[in-house]
Amino acid sequence: MTTALLAEPQSGFDALQLKSPLLDRLRHAKYSTPTPIQAELIPHALEGRDIIGQAQTGTGKTAAFLLPFLNGWDEEDGAGPHCLVLCPTRELAVQVNEEARKLAPGPECRCVPIYGGTRIGGQFIALKKGASIVVGTPGRVIDHLQRGTLRLDKVRYVVLDEADRMLDIGFRPDIERILRRCPTERQTMLLSATVPGPVLRLAQRYMKDPVNINLSPEQPTVERIKQSFYTVDEDRKFDLLLRVLVKERPRQCIIFTARKRTADKLYSRLGRKLPGLAEAMHGDLQQSQRERIMADFRSAKVVILVATDVVGRGIDVTNISHIINYDLPDDIENYVHRIGRTGRIGRDGRAISFVTPEQGQLLTDIEVQINKLIDEERMPGFEAYLPRVKVEEAPKPPGKPVFGRRAPKRYSNRL
Repeated sequence: MTTALLAEPQSGFDALQLKSPLLDRLRHAKYSTPTPIQAELIPHALEGRDIIGQAQTGTGKTAAFLLPFLNGWDEEDGAGPHCLVLCPTRELAVQVNEEARKLAPGPECRCVPIYGGTRIGGQFIALKKGASIVVGTPGRVIDHLQRGTLRLDKVRYVVLDEADRMLDIGFRPDIERILRRCPTERQTMLLSATVPGPVLRLAQRYMKDPVNINLSPEQPTVERIKQSFYTVDEDRKFDLLLRVLVKERPRQCIIFTARKRTADKLYSRLGRKLPGLAEAMHGDLQQSQRERIMADFRSAKVVILVATDVVGRGIDVTNISHIINYDLPDDIENYVHRIGRTGRIGRDGRAISFVTPEQGQLLTDIEVQINKLIDEERMPGFEAYLPRVKVEEAPKPPGKPVFGRRAPKRYSNRL
């Protein structure tokens, strides 16, 4: 009797039972092993289930939600679009579009990005040629629906990417209008770094018995990211920044500011000190400028990106070694999203914050949110601006203490 040879066990993306053309595209893109979110999400998606996927940015969520649709795509499907991906920002829409084009199993599987800040005429032409996938921001999708240049009656696959961010910036009415224009018989996925109450209510209303996949850590910051802060007066931040850059020598870094005006001013000053190394990014720039700057940053032509929270989410640049919070964010969740730009794909990362003496309570609130005391660093020549003494040695300070009443017990502060 002939003994049948045992087949070698499948590994990597082969084990997910994806079709050959798609596996070829994955090999061409040098994707060999699924990330945890891909390994968890793709099998459920291939079964046609609605899914709520929660994972940190930089974990491969984009490919996780694109691959199931691309696996089921067929050039005989006819006019589309058959897949709609909604994103909160133009930059994220561009990134999803690039990933879709990279993984598309055939030339007829076209992806069209639609977002504001660019001439709408070019989008008319691209949509008229036909699209299997449309990736867009909610406002511009609504604009095309009203003009009659986009129809959603053939859509069978809908993705809400960074859903919490879309709701944060007021897109819920637009999202609901768009979902009501899609067929009720569809597969819906909701991907997000966090899933607060408003996101869950949206899911309950527009999804059918969704599978919940939560791969976010209990502690909301990446363990590999080393976090620290310097205390500094507002008018000495720039001098400290130059010293920190010399000390840290980042491969690439993002310096976050609270305002567009601050970003422009800081970029101008850095340009005089470090010519050719820095660029600024914020919402007042034309879309063509933003795309050029992001392309240069991804290719490492730009080493230092001075930015507002427009790049706080959804930007996948793997070489960022440092995040510097030149201004602390008022929204504590934005701190988590900012520092999540580093420490990507298992790499170590550094997050450094500049804290003025008046921001002690804000720093404490951030520490409470992340359940971690952030280490203080000192730079020679800057020590005098905020003496810190142990609780048992501290005299009662006049006026309000820097950290307020919720300060970590380890320290008290005085001016």
